Amino acid sequence: MQRGALLEAARSLLSEGGTEALTFPALAERTGLARSSVYEYFRSRAAVVEELCAVDFPVWAAEVEAAMEAAGTPEAKVEAYVRRQLALVGDRRHRAVVAISAGELDAGAREKIRAAHGGLIGMVVDALGALGHQQPRLAAVLLQGVVDAAVRRTELGAAEDPERITEAAVAMVLNGVRG
Repeated sequence: MQRGALLEAARSLLSEGGTEALTFPALAERTGLARSSVYEYFRSRAAVVEELCAVDFPVWAAEVEAAMEAAGTPEAKVEAYVRRQLALVGDRRHRAVVAISAGELDAGAREKIRAAHGGLIGMVVDALGALGHQQPRLAAVLLQGVVDAAVRRTELGAAEDPERITEAAVAMVLNGVRG
């Protein structure tokens, strides 16, 4: 129960202020626990982020997969892959996934998260193969690069509206996968 409350508090802190806001004193304050109690559950901020990713990433990936399954054609699956990921940017669970890029995680944690991310990329490989790509895995990695750039642009609060960023990313990806 306490662990769940700490994870929920961590999601809120990340959503409100990014990785800088995720501190043990802040977690303790949000949950009503003593700071020393927080250390009983997590040894570091990186451990909190790692657990959030372990809990939230599969849910996020399942949402992307469901959106792709609902699409009829390979091209529509690719579009759903991009749109669903970008729609999740505002989701508090996404903040934990973005927090990985802060570089605070140890090599083992980063590898686990890279493997999970590779599973996400793997979802679009078949659709790209069906569209005739000679190297669908490479195309999927490059496609994810466009998604990641759009995520960063949105997260930065760029001058463009998030919808415009999404539309530009979708257009770029669909024009690329057709070619």
